[in-house]
Amino acid sequence: MRLKTSRRQLLIGTAATLALPFYARHARAEGPIKVAGIHASPVENAWNSRIHAALQAAAADGLISYEFSESVAATDYPRAMREYAEGGAQLVLGESFAVENEARAVAGDYPDVAFLMGSSGGPEGENFGVFGTRNHEAAYLAGMLAGKMSQSNIFGSVGAYPIPEVNLLINGYRKGVLEVNPDAKFLNGFIGAFFDPAKAKEAAIAQIDAGADILFGERIGTADGAKERGVKAIGSLIDYSPRYPGTVFANAIWNFRPTVEAIVTDIAAAKPVGRDYTEYSFMKYGGNELIFVADEVPAELVGPMEEKRAAIAAGTFEVPIDATEPA
Repeated sequence: MRLKTSRRQLLIGTAATLALPFYARHARAEGPIKVAGIHASPVENAWNSRIHAALQAAAADGLISYEFSESVAATDYPRAMREYAEGGAQLVLGESFAVENEARAVAGDYPDVAFLMGSSGGPEGENFGVFGTRNHEAAYLAGMLAGKMSQSNIFGSVGAYPIPEVNLLINGYRKGVLEVNPDAKFLNGFIGAFFDPAKAKEAAIAQIDAGADILFGERIGTADGAKERGVKAIGSLIDYSPRYPGTVFANAIWNFRPTVEAIVTDIAAAKPVGRDYTEYSFMKYGGNELIFVADEVPAELVGPMEEKRAAIAAGTFEVPIDATEPA
């Protein structure tokens, strides 16, 4: 992606509208919303792939038009945001974890463009919305299945960084394990990268060597270590079961489409988007779900898990959100 529209051209063309409130600037928007995705990692990275797939599907359905850049370094991220904003994007969607201050500054310079960023911080102004990953409910259910499947009673996990979005998934998984196995012991490792399968595999093997025989793979590569050493694994965000048959028995899936639909609806209705869209990742909106391989899970474990799943979906049970760093 190399958009060439100049800032001066943009200002000349929009000078009359910048003084209007957000709702007025967007009141005449028609047709599919123009969305630009900026991915810090390759789009095959699990987290980014869920966003990318949701945006592709929304484009195929005619809800949006979609262009994207991937593997955008933090040093280039603000520039990419500006180029898309100046190129006519109505919504710039990405992740500001490594560039929180810079991303918010860019959004402030383009008040007529909506921004939605994966973020550990809150929304800002009328046009900077945020979202978080909340497949912790599905991770909890996966933990309930795993809790009585271990032979060693040691459960591992491999994450990217100890940030809230990662911590709450690992902690959700642990709480699910403890729901059915209060004597469980845990290991955890952070690899210091969002996309480094080799490091994730290495961390997984280290935990297996320390006794873990079920691993929660918050990062791609964890299941490779599990497969190599003949232990079980749980996938996060996407379905790893077809890629690792006999190894991955459950997956805590994240569905980003409800979030896409929520912000596109707001833009189409000319509503300010400076709010937190994280709620649309919850199970009650279809934002996350558990899938598992029935033949690889003891039947007696499924019933209690399904009861809890129904309670979560009905709103009668809430999986605690614990964003503290796992011990």
